[in-house]
Amino acid sequence: MMSVEHIFLQISRELKAGTHPGDLLDLLAELNVEQKTALMQRMSESDAALIFQEMEDFEQAEILRLLSDDRAKAILSAMPADDAVDLIGELTPTEAQEILELIGDEDQADYGDLLKYPEDSAGGLMTTEYLALPSDIPVEEAIQRLREIASEAETIYYVFVVDEQGRLIGVLSLRDLIAANDGTLLKNIMRRNVISVNATLDQEEVARIVSKYDLLAVPVVDDDDRLLGIVTVDDIIDVLEQEATEDIYRFAGAIEVEGIGLTDAPVVKVVKMRLPWLIIAMLGGILSGSVIGVYRSTLETIVVLAVFIPVIMGMGGNVGTQSSTIFVRGLATGEINKVDVWSYFFREIRVGLSMGIICGGLISLTAFFWQGNPYLGFVVGLSMLATICVATLIGTLVPLLLNMAHIDPAITAGPFVTTIKDVTGLLIYFTFASFFISRLS
Repeated sequence: MMSVEHIFLQISRELKAGTHPGDLLDLLAELNVEQKTALMQRMSESDAALIFQEMEDFEQAEILRLLSDDRAKAILSAMPADDAVDLIGELTPTEAQEILELIGDEDQADYGDLLKYPEDSAGGLMTTEYLALPSDIPVEEAIQRLREIASEAETIYYVFVVDEQGRLIGVLSLRDLIAANDGTLLKNIMRRNVISVNATLDQEEVARIVSKYDLLAVPVVDDDDRLLGIVTVDDIIDVLEQEATEDIYRFAGAIEVEGIGLTDAPVVKVVKMRLPWLIIAMLGGILSGSVIGVYRSTLETIVVLAVFIPVIMGMGGNVGTQSSTIFVRGLATGEINKVDVWSYFFREIRVGLSMGIICGGLISLTAFFWQGNPYLGFVVGLSMLATICVATLIGTLVPLLLNMAHIDPAITAGPFVTTIKDVTGLLIYFTFASFFISRLS
């Protein structure tokens, strides 16, 4: 294991050589939080800020609590305002207030503007380090102003044009400025139809807009169209990763532990998050077993029926999971919101019916040629058809209804919906088997 001093020297050399700070985090992997804090104290303020802002929020918060006041203030001041605010949001209210009292009045005003918005909104994501110019200046003056303030901006690819009240009225790219002739006023070359988002808009909606229009940054405005800041594409990538991870956890019935790394979460907290869904699955298994118990006499009479229980339940589970996953993903990407939801629902029913006919026919033929009983083939095939249709119905209808009730439909995937499909599949199978029992024996 390398010492803190060795890692300090190596990081300093790598940064001078132009290595991206994110590529140097592996050097810190073997250090504990106290050693990382010592490293942050040892490095220059600029280098420390570069490494620090590449860390995960929870890790930054742990180190920030141990840093001296002067070093904490220096690192926060060197970070982009939006990243600093995200970090402050990881602290307790008391800790956040103490940090805000450390920094200067100017930074505190910027942070205060950002902290008043929810963390998962456009206002919570935005940075106040952007380029904004008046509309009545010529191109050459605009370029000169950009030279003076470009180092303080998050991105220089877009220049936003505002009026006397600070309202957003236009936008132009750096290419527009360079290509324009001297003496041309910005208002004559700017694009007036600006894609912008309100500060209260949810981060998922912001991500969809940036993705839809292929933007490098999107301006954030208030209710009066006053320009407040911008959300850059690097923050949008973080949002997409965060939302996708959250949905995957929920599909698996395992909600993530907030503010803690995936591998660092305490066992007790992980168990607390996952166990309820497993208990639901276990209760579902007991319920499925009770269904089999009700039809025990049928199974004892015709033992071969048990052979097809796994395939009936498995196919129903797979089809239902497909339907719910596609529906929830369509909601997340906004695809389903563009069409009539109920027309999509009925299309899924037709899809389920088609797949049920094909799979039912195949399993029916298999049962017939394997056991030599046409009625067994008919029961198994009809059960497969009905089970797939019902699974499609459940997999689409349940998340649809929850979405209409403004409940996150991602929680319907995994153990919850699978349990419903298992029970209904067994009921369908044994109901048909009981009806034709005289022909099966």
